[in-house]
Amino acid sequence: MGLMQGLFALLFGGDRNVVKDTVEVFRENAEAGSARAHEVQIQAMRELGAEFAVPRVAWFDRVMDGINRLPRPALALGTLGLFVSAMVAPLWFAERMQGIALVPEPLWWLLGVIVSFYFGARHQVKAQQFQREIVHTMAHVPQVMENVAALRKMRHYGIGAAATDGDARLTVVSLAQGENAALDEWRAAA
Repeated sequence: MGLMQGLFALLFGGDRNVVKDTVEVFRENAEAGSARAHEVQIQAMRELGAEFAVPRVAWFDRVMDGINRLPRPALALGTLGLFVSAMVAPLWFAERMQGIALVPEPLWWLLGVIVSFYFGARHQVKAQQFQREIVHTMAHVPQVMENVAALRKMRHYGIGAAATDGDARLTVVSLAQGENAALDEWRAAA
């Protein structure tokens, strides 16, 4: 009995727990970790509150606060606006996307750098790649111009959009009555 009592006193005596202390070397104590995370969160909230506790009286401070709040909503609403415009006016949207196809790759990188930097990341673009990408992008200009011209020919609104322009064969075909089950049913009912 004395041997076991001595062993337990060695492991758990003197307000310590050797097993617990050993395990905590390899695995964080969840309760202590939660308490530390809570303290970090509380401190962050205090600092954030202290930042906004100072009244902004100068017009410059108020304007800068407003500008700092614009990018995220502008990006989100602009993206949603692109989806809506693609559904409402597909030809208009396609023409704009053809224009975006002419934006050189380095400019996309630059936009990515600006947006990423705003959200915390950093990127760099090399000057040789910039020149090479401009030449590569400019080679697409003739194809993009052809695409825009083809898209503009597809427009279907306006006076005379369905005109045959004096084409006799097309006029005859357009006036010829074809089979239309719904129209025939409507005529029979009338």
